[in-house]
Amino acid sequence: MHHRTQLLRILADGQFHSGEVLGSELGISRSAVWKILKTLPEIGLDVQAVPRRGYRLSAPLELLDREKILTSSSLASSPLLSELEIHENIDSTNRLMMQRAREGSNSGHVCLAEQQQEGKGRRGRQWISPFGSNVYLSFLWRFTEGAPDALSTLSLVAGVTTARVIENFGLTGVGMKWPNDILLDGRKLGGILLEFAGEHSGPCYIVSGIGVNYSMPTEAGIEIDQPWTDICSHSNAISRNHFTATLIEALLLAYDKFQAKGFEPFMADWQRLDLCRGQTVVLQVQDGHIIGRAEGIDEQGALLLKTEDGVRRFSSGEVSLRTMR
Repeated sequence: MHHRTQLLRILADGQFHSGEVLGSELGISRSAVWKILKTLPEIGLDVQAVPRRGYRLSAPLELLDREKILTSSSLASSPLLSELEIHENIDSTNRLMMQRAREGSNSGHVCLAEQQQEGKGRRGRQWISPFGSNVYLSFLWRFTEGAPDALSTLSLVAGVTTARVIENFGLTGVGMKWPNDILLDGRKLGGILLEFAGEHSGPCYIVSGIGVNYSMPTEAGIEIDQPWTDICSHSNAISRNHFTATLIEALLLAYDKFQAKGFEPFMADWQRLDLCRGQTVVLQVQDGHIIGRAEGIDEQGALLLKTEDGVRRFSSGEVSLRTMR
């Protein structure tokens, strides 16, 4: 295991550890320990150094733990999970999973990261990804005999499934903003980004990226361009590893159901969670914006918008629930 990863796992408890003890546990010199400690601010971690007491992180961390995730639910026995990899710091979980897919990885391959340098949101935006704070998850799903007709609804399936997991942990006020924003009390909690490769009528695959704010540092949240919240602001009793395990399992089961039955089993939950329906919204499209009353979605997941020209159907765009100025 990399020395910095080992060091982080020791310091994650938020307690003081002397340089001598750290060096002994890592099998390196105290000066080597100090060199590693000096790199931690580069990934956004604040290290406190106190004479005769040692070093500690300013706040404890719950780092992702492969064994805890695999044993936290029934994942260990699930045939849908083909591989689970966890990275300390990568450019993008989606980018890595697209690479894995091209290399032949099996359906159900899941990638997690403590931090992303180039996390991707919709429409080319950056997904703010501070170290050890949130859930950055991507997984591969293959369709060997061609994609279902309702493939365009798969981002809605991922969103609904993630929202239900959050609700099942006791949080209320969860909703969906078409097509794939997860909100809690009107603030951004998570989002979905899907990437597709292959042929609709032949073998193809989807890489689904899910980001959920678990414990967003205030200083990192400043970079987010909209009101946001995180799970720990509403409950401090939810384990990051247990939440992640539950989310992985729910997503794999949901995609398996979708492959067999399409979007229909998920429609009722979408309608229940839909924050746009009945609201006057602004839809940003490629050549401008359209204002109308949201009338829900159709069977293909397209937004139905009642405008002066009647009810129009949109398969892409970005909805704002805020009033235009």
